[in-house]
Order: sequence, then structure tokens, then C-alpha cells
Amino acid sequence: MTDAAPTGHACIRSYLRTLETAPGVYRMLDAKGAVLYVGKARNLKARVSNYANPSGHSPRIARMIRETASMMFLTTRTEVEALLLEQNLIKQLKPRYNVLARDDKSFPNILVSKAHAFPQIKKHRGAKSEAGDYYGPFASAGAVNRTLNQLQKVFLLRNCSDSTFESRTRPCLLYQIKRCSAPCVGHIDEAGYRGLVRDAERFLQGKTTKVQAHLAEEMRAASEAMEFERAAALRDRIRALTHVQGTQGINPQGVAEADVIALHMESGQACVQVFFIRAHQNWGNRDYYPRTGSGAGAAEVLQAFVGQFYDGREAPRQLLLSDDIEDRELMAEALAQRAGRKVEILVPQRGEKKELVAGALRNARESLARKMSETATQGRLLAGLAEAFGLDAPPQRIEVYDNSHIQGAHAVGAMIVAGPEGLMKSQYRKFNIRGEDLSPGDDFGMMKEVLKRRFARLQKEDPDRDKGMWPDLILIDGGAGQVSAVHGIMAEMGVEDIPLVGVAKGIDRDAGKEEFHRTGRPPMALRHNDPVLYFVQRLRDEAHRFAIGAHRAKRSKAVGATPLDEIPGVGATRKRALLSHFGSAKAVSRADLDDLKAVDGISLGLAEKIYAFFHDRG
Repeated sequence: MTDAAPTGHACIRSYLRTLETAPGVYRMLDAKGAVLYVGKARNLKARVSNYANPSGHSPRIARMIRETASMMFLTTRTEVEALLLEQNLIKQLKPRYNVLARDDKSFPNILVSKAHAFPQIKKHRGAKSEAGDYYGPFASAGAVNRTLNQLQKVFLLRNCSDSTFESRTRPCLLYQIKRCSAPCVGHIDEAGYRGLVRDAERFLQGKTTKVQAHLAEEMRAASEAMEFERAAALRDRIRALTHVQGTQGINPQGVAEADVIALHMESGQACVQVFFIRAHQNWGNRDYYPRTGSGAGAAEVLQAFVGQFYDGREAPRQLLLSDDIEDRELMAEALAQRAGRKVEILVPQRGEKKELVAGALRNARESLARKMSETATQGRLLAGLAEAFGLDAPPQRIEVYDNSHIQGAHAVGAMIVAGPEGLMKSQYRKFNIRGEDLSPGDDFGMMKEVLKRRFARLQKEDPDRDKGMWPDLILIDGGAGQVSAVHGIMAEMGVEDIPLVGVAKGIDRDAGKEEFHRTGRPPMALRHNDPVLYFVQRLRDEAHRFAIGAHRAKRSKAVGATPLDEIPGVGATRKRALLSHFGSAKAVSRADLDDLKAVDGISLGLAEKIYAFFHDRG
């Protein structure tokens, strides 16, 4: 009989003989091979020897050491490389004992496009591939929309697409309500419009004083020339600009470009508030709730947040933090390396910067209080749900399913997920119904297909059910027939241990009179004013909303589809150019080779491909 492999301190100590003193990244794994923790070190041997000591560890680190059954190591040339690799691995592996920022969303920008004689101003998210000047990031789409609305009022720039611009024969409503200068119909010439664009960009660069002085000078000149209508219009723009500056809230004079990051921790939970300061203006704020790695301190939480937040994002010239972090200089060097310029990380102690951090910290404290209150309420609802449906414990993951279609066309299945923190939107999934043998409107068949695909994937990706991917409760929109059909599918796949509840409207289909169906039990109802009933209704309605949205998106895509989509090399831009040139896909199919070559962006080779696609078929 062989001895069991060592774990804990003994396991960690066994690696010391072969470890180098180089910088690098280490991983601690449990007996099943799951990653418990990812860390970086300036000296791998020295760092690991600390874990080998039986004392001097926090309760969190002591628990992690006890669970460690093996380790993995990667050496790097520098400690900065180790830091960057550490944050990348944490985001990828999501270890239980690491702090995890849990955010991968990109931030929107404002784009002043420069590919047209009369530039368009619009919201942009994603890769900066379009020609023009980008301003951002903004904290949210709402912050961008508010700024765009303000810019329209003050600078009268167009926001319509190029195709709409080219097709206009008279001004649109925006011109009538003084939100656009109507360049589409010649109400302003190129030089005049360029002046408006220049002023708008000065505003986005924080040069508002120059813009106001310029507008005031133009108004005075118009008055002296007795162009009173033009002077009145300029006066209105100055008033609008003054109003914009007054409603922005935070407009720091001494901070041109910075992210203000404040952390508040309470009862093992954390909230990080980020304010975006650009061009001396507040471009919005957003709150985050990082997982604290089973008890990490403020310095470690903030260090991990900063590292993961700017993984894939460019840091501004300054970060203003509420708390110091563990490796401030090293983090600044890593961020500067990514950005290609100097990045400062400061913990302000006085003055305007300190006031900015204090404001962000107040927001973090208030946001966490609201979050904890909502979580407590959610906990009571989950406990009530467990009691109502006879579950062993409050469910940690509820999956709700629904279908949407029109007489079977463009059918989509949808799954939403809820848990202790509310709706888990990153976990939502949609399913394009593929079953060719389904009859139109076969809701049972559609639900069967969705559940089969869902559980086949779960069995493949999480066979041991230890990754938190399996539901504790399934809700479906339907009655006894739907429940029976779904139960049959689950039995086929060997997953009969997950509680299943069908939510059906009552006899007169009124909300509030829902019946709940479970396998092998009579239907039941909840009292009319029961909070658990409202909770289930919200979940069902959210699944219905998500399913309808997915169905409409699929239907819209199908409506806009043309044979051009099937031609290799014809993407969205070339498709648009062809349709704009010929007017319709049918006209493209009838065009000869010379006409196809005359379209902007269509090369001789692609023209021949398009011609062959329509004329050599059969």
C-alpha cells in the first residue's frame, strides 16, 4: 500500500529544492486539480518558502495552504511580466482564493467621424477601426447619450447615418427643434460646419472657456452687423453650454485626466467605485463588487481590481486611489508599459484630488449598503421559495426557460439565471431552435430541444457538478404537459435530482392566479400577496422578455438578409456599397461585370466572384 501524497505545508515544502530565485507566477491546486490561488513573486523560492512555514498566516491563507495538494510554476524575465501574467491567469481561471473583479465589459466612446465632408457625431463601442477622433471612455451608454444630447443642443452636429444624410431632401425634426444645423440640405456650408465640429471637439477636450469666448465674439459681431436672428441663435447656444457646465457636477480644475477609484469594505463584501475624469469633466461613474477571495484585505482587493480592470484597457495618466496597494510602483510600471506612456498611481492626502476620492468613497459606501440590503431581501425570497416548493435549501442558481416564435418561424429558446445576488445576466443564454422535424408552434418539442442541448453541455463541461454551473431549481413557463415533457427529457439524461416547477396562468389567465406544477404532485398556488409569488412572476416575465428580444433580433436579421450574404468576401461594408449603387439585391444579380467593377470597394476579382455566383448557379 502506497502512502498518500502530502498536502498542505509538506506538499509546498517538497517544491523548495527545485525552485529558482527568479521572478514568476505560481499556482496552488487542490486534490482534484482545481486552481485555488494564483500569485506572483519577485523571488519564487522565497515566496513559496513563506507558505511552507506552519505559522504566521491569516485564516484565509491557512485554509488555502491546508487544501493545497500540488503547485505549478512559470518563471518570467521581470517582476512586471509576472504581475501582468498573474492578472491574466486570475481572470482566466477565477481561483477561489483570489480577488476577482468580475467585469469584462468595454466602455463606450464618442466618435467624431472624419470620413465625410460633414462629420457625424455618434456613440461608439469596440475596436477603434473607423476613421475619426475618439473621446472617452464614458462610464455607461447613458453618460454618452447625455453628452451627445448636450452636444446636439450646443453645436448642432448631425447624428444621422451617411445613407440617411445622402437621401434627405428636406430638414428632419432635429433641425426644427434646434438640435442640428441641417447640412444635409445645404442650410450650412462645409466651412461653417467644420467650425461647429472644431468647437465641439474643443468642448470634449475641456477647452470650454475658449469655446464660450469664441461664441461670445461671434454673437457680438452678429449684433453689430444687425444679424439679430443669428445673434439670438448664438445666445441660445451660449446658454445651453453654460447649462451643460452647471449640470455636470464634478468639473475638477486641477485634474485633466484620471480615474478615481475608491474601495469600501464591510462584512466581507466590497464595492469599488470608479469615476472617469477626462478633459477636466466628469464622464460618469460605475460601481463594481469584486469577489474578495474569502477574506482578502483592502490593499490586496484594490491591487487585484486595478490589475484586472486595466487588463485590455488603457489606463489614464493618473489613478487616484482611496487606499494604497501592495505594489504601487510595480503596478504603475506595468500600466505604463501597456499604455506606452507614464501612468501615475496616487493616494491623495489633501486638496482637490482628496475631495474627488472622498466623493467616490461616499458613493462606494452608499452603493454597498444598497447592495447588501438587496442581497438580504433576495436571501429571504430564496428561503421563501425553498419553503414553498419543498426544496432542501434555498437555491443558489435558478434557471428559467421560455420560447418565442411566430407560428414556428424564427423560433428561439431562452434561459435566464438568478441567484443570491439577483439576476445573473452574464449567464443568460439563447438557443436557436434547429429541429427540422418540429411542427409549427410545437412548444413541447422546442422546450425538449433546449433542455437536451443545455444538459448535454453541462454534462460535458461540469460532469462532477463542482463548478457552480448546475441549477438547483428549474422554472418553465407551462403547465402539467410541459412539466411532464421536460421531466421525460431530464430522466433520459440522468438528471432527475433537479427540482422542476412549471408556472402556468390560472383559469382566467390573470397574473396573480398562477398555478405551480411539479412532477407527481397536485398543482398548488401561493396566496395573492405573497412576495415569493411576485418573485416568481418577475423571473417568468424576465425570461419572456429575453426570449422575445432574441426572437425579434433573429427575425430582423432574417428580414435584412439577401443572397449577397452568401458570397465569400462580401461583408457588411461591401454589401452596403452594392445595395446603395444598384438599389436592390435583385438588381445586383442582373448587373454585368463592368457595372459590378464600377462599385467603390469592389475589385476585379470580387466582381467576378459576384457575377459567377448569380450566373453560374445550376
